[in-house]
Amino acid sequence: MIIKEKSHWFKMLFEWKGSVLPQLVPRLLLLLLFSIVVVYFKGFLLFHNLLINPSIFTLFGIALAIFLGFRNTVSYERFWEGRKLWGALLNNTRSLARQAHTLLEGNFQEERTAFIKLLTAFVYALKHQLRHTDPAQDMQRLLPEELAVELENVVYKPAIIMKSLGSWVQKIRLKGGIEPMAQLAFEDNLNKLSDILGGCERIAGTPIPYTYSVLLHRTVYVYCFILPFGFVETMGWITPLITTFIAYTFVALEAIADELEDPFGDQPNDLALDTMAKMIENTLSEIDNNKISIPSMVKSHYVT
Repeated sequence: MIIKEKSHWFKMLFEWKGSVLPQLVPRLLLLLLFSIVVVYFKGFLLFHNLLINPSIFTLFGIALAIFLGFRNTVSYERFWEGRKLWGALLNNTRSLARQAHTLLEGNFQEERTAFIKLLTAFVYALKHQLRHTDPAQDMQRLLPEELAVELENVVYKPAIIMKSLGSWVQKIRLKGGIEPMAQLAFEDNLNKLSDILGGCERIAGTPIPYTYSVLLHRTVYVYCFILPFGFVETMGWITPLITTFIAYTFVALEAIADELEDPFGDQPNDLALDTMAKMIENTLSEIDNNKISIPSMVKSHYVT
């Protein structure tokens, strides 16, 4: 995810990083060249009456804009729900770490630290599952060797780590470290972790229906490539510039919707899962009385 301070209005006209323009340049250049060809053969098109009434584009453009607005709203809702789930993940892991330090009776410092490392491993395992990356390094760093090896052949690693968290609570209960009511408090927050896991999996595993995306994609590009036939008679050689600018608006909106649809990816405008996972690890370590300075977030470069 890219986080930048808003620059001057004029500088924002030329922003490159964080915009979708870099991936759109080849398509827009193709449309620009196509529009130039249409203008060049203007006489031929007039002779054979192949031009289109511009009023059609006004009506069709309004409908397409509403369609794109709905698509972007759906995508942003998925993005924002993903962000709320990771915010809840921060809150619940903090609550569990606090409970491990305040509800246990007796000297269980090693057990507390092991529990907090399990919580941290759960966060990283969830991040890697959502991004389809290899969690082995983080698991080996945070977990006992036996559990890390066990997780190597497991598909849903966060669920197994959550099982270990529940087993930890049960073992401490049998040792007399927590009262039954305190155990219920632990279980309540563990259930919330389960809800967060399921919510993230639901977003990641349920994309917007493909046929819907195909329909919108085709409509946008057909509209953009027939634009020159409506403008060439009245605008002449300005047609390529006007057409490219209008196409940029529609194509960019579609590209933004595609990017936000999966908020857990590694594109510039996706959620900064690496940064959030590191922040959760640092705050849990501080709760466990291991002071770690959290670096400030630099606002002029990419964070993932």
